[in-house]
Amino acid sequence: MDFGLVLQTDPPASRVVSLMKRAERNGFRYGWTFDSAVLWQEPFVIYSQILANTQKLTVGPMVTNPGTRTWEVTASTFATLNDMFGNRTVCGIGRGDSAMRVAGRKPNTLARISEAMKVIRALGSGREADLGGGTVVKFPWIRPGARLPVWMAAYGPKALKMTGEEADGFILQLADLYLTEYMVKAVKDAAAAAGRDPSEVRICVAAPAYVTEDDSPEALAHAREQCRWFGGMVGNHVADLVAKYGEHSSAVPEELTDYIKARQSYDYAHHGRSGNPDTQFVPDEIVDRFCVIGPVEKHIEKLKALRELGVDQFAVYDMHDAQEAVIDAYGSQVIPAVNG
Repeated sequence: MDFGLVLQTDPPASRVVSLMKRAERNGFRYGWTFDSAVLWQEPFVIYSQILANTQKLTVGPMVTNPGTRTWEVTASTFATLNDMFGNRTVCGIGRGDSAMRVAGRKPNTLARISEAMKVIRALGSGREADLGGGTVVKFPWIRPGARLPVWMAAYGPKALKMTGEEADGFILQLADLYLTEYMVKAVKDAAAAAGRDPSEVRICVAAPAYVTEDDSPEALAHAREQCRWFGGMVGNHVADLVAKYGEHSSAVPEELTDYIKARQSYDYAHHGRSGNPDTQFVPDEIVDRFCVIGPVEKHIEKLKALRELGVDQFAVYDMHDAQEAVIDAYGSQVIPAVNG
């Protein structure tokens, strides 16, 4: 199993670079960041520094979207980084929850994501692409061997189906075992139905991880408070699904929708941060299911279970008060145990 680190690009950028360097030293192979131009600093500028200060780390957004940049600009940015540092980027893409909403726009449609994925992948890999209206372009400066995998974030049935049909990888932002099994199956089934080899679709589960000294009530309570924000972030996507499919629908598991009934409002000023006051509606059970918390042994147990469900990568959301400690604990104990 591969391991990734997910950060927000809060200033100073030097700290983001430092944590990514620390992650690589501890056996992490991927470095991901949020991509929301109003809320955080521009990630692609920081990727250049991360790549220059690491040897093998693959970097990318979790996730970008097809609405805040034109597709040829996004592709050119990835391709430039790959030309400089040797095919060490991955394009995570989604609807643009925070990036679009804080700018007063609606998240992107699946049709737009589908078109963007095709264009960004083709241009980033040195092929030509139609930008619309018959305008076909190709980067003349890309050297042979360039490649750009595109991984899609998804929850709903149509998005899961499209991921299996079109994406190189699937990003699932929660670590619940039941929901992971359900959604990975949906993606793999869609890939097979489209005539693809399901094993070629990489599966990445991303969730907060918090390592405690023991499993005492006090230690677990603190870990839950540090990670409760995640249930609120996932709740934004679930609320969209409920609005589209209804509260009780066979299209969306009730294990995913039940907990947001107490959700009232959400302020993106606190998005993805521990102590988010808008996420008190998230119950302890959801924190335990969606995140990976507890002593080292519990992390190893859950990650091995995720691997059995077909997960290729676990990406650690590291937004809490123990960033370095979690990176080091994973490097010294969790990753060696999971990977034998």
